Amino acid sequence: MARHIVASTSEIPPGGNKVVDVAGRDIVVFHVNGEFFALLNRCPHEGAPLEKAACVARLTSPEPGVYERSRVGEMLRCPWHGWEFDMRNGQSWFDPKRVKIRSYPVAVERGDELEKGPYVAETFPVHVEDSYVIVEV
Repeated sequence: MARHIVASTSEIPPGGNKVVDVAGRDIVVFHVNGEFFALLNRCPHEGAPLEKAACVARLTSPEPGVYERSRVGEMLRCPWHGWEFDMRNGQSWFDPKRVKIRSYPVAVERGDELEKGPYVAETFPVHVEDSYVIVEV
């Protein structure tokens, strides 16, 4: 997989997302609970843009009348038909064996830690003041 720098961390605020074109694919990067997640920006049902999906919590019920919320903001609810997916791996909750959103590995690295390319040009001092979000496709 090739690595692509898609944004600085400050471009995607907590609870927000950003759509990027990586190798001809629309990928949406979410910033939730201090982590970044990258998914294909297309619901597998009818193609709704997941950048407009609601970021909701996982709701479970250990017994009748008792509900527990967990993983707040890590579940995506499709804006068109309400299908829900796990942001960490793209897995659906209604048909986990057959329906899934493509997910991509994400890393956050400081600018001075990024891998150097094969070409060398004249350089000037640069100050790094932020980190970058990197997606592998």
